[in-house]
This record gives sequence, structure tokens and C-alpha cells, in this order.
Amino acid sequence: MFMLLCVAMGDVHDVEHAYRSRETARVVAATMQALATPSRVRILSRLAAAPCSVGELARDIDMEPSAVSQQLRLLRHLNLVVGERHGRQVIYALHDEHIGVLVAQAVAHAEHLRLQAHLVAT
Repeated sequence: MFMLLCVAMGDVHDVEHAYRSRETARVVAATMQALATPSRVRILSRLAAAPCSVGELARDIDMEPSAVSQQLRLLRHLNLVVGERHGRQVIYALHDEHIGVLVAQAVAHAEHLRLQAHLVAT
């Protein structure tokens, strides 16, 4: 049995559960699919730094507010982000620390591949 230790949160998860449970595998696939577009990765990465509004997100990642809102709607539906109303604004944040760890691991993997390719090319 392979156990995954999430050091950032001290959690231990049985990764085999994903192949034993169709529902777990479905949810994991939907989560990974959410990371399949650069704009959503950038939104999640920005929210990992700190919660913010649609306007702040749009400015920080250089996207139109309407496009950011559309992506946030999908990310909310997948339980990757949450929104909390503050007066006339909604402040968005990651659903929980797992999402931040997932994005950080994906970024670390991409950087590892980029550095590896650079070393092979030189």
C-alpha cells in the first residue's frame, strides 16, 4: 500500500483509494482537469498567495474580469475555490490548503522538467 504524506498539513492519505473507488477517481480527474488551462493555474496560484476580488485577480494575472469570473465559476463548482461576500465585493480564496499544495506540486514538477530539459540541452 502506498501512502502519501502531505507534509504541509501533516495529513496521510491512502493513494490506492483512487483506483479502488470510482467516485474518488472521478473527483481526482475533475480536479486535475481544472488545472488543464493556464488561466486557471494562474488564478489558483494567485489565490494561493492571498484571497482577493475578481478585479484584483484580473489585474494581477492580466485577464479581463469577465474571463476571470467565468473561470472562477468553474473552480467554485469543482470546490477548488470559495467566495465570501464583503459588502458589494466577493473575495475569493482557495477552498483549502490541499489546493495550494496541489498547485505548488504541479509548479514544482513543471520547474523540474524545465530544468532537466535545460541540462540535457547544454
